[in-house]
Amino acid sequence: MDKPVKINILGSEYLIKSDENDVDSVYQIAEFVNGKLKETYKSSEGLSERKTAILTALNIASDYFQVLQERDELKRKIREKSESLILAVARAAFFNLGS
Repeated sequence: MDKPVKINILGSEYLIKSDENDVDSVYQIAEFVNGKLKETYKSSEGLSERKTAILTALNIASDYFQVLQERDELKRKIREKSESLILAVARAAFFNLGS
């Protein structure tokens, strides 16, 4: 069942509906977003709250896509290593059959 969770972002309170099992995640995400907004606000003084939010969203999206690229690269490396190990095991098994 959805449970309303009260969070605070830049001094404003919001009620977020969340599965009862995800309440801690909602707080963790809200804390992360609030921190990123404060970072952007401090480094870009004079921006409106709206522009700060948009710039922060772009920064978070950029970080997200970087993580996706890193994940894809890691998956590629794991696949290559797995294929190499499978080939090595197959060769070893083949040579052991010939003995």
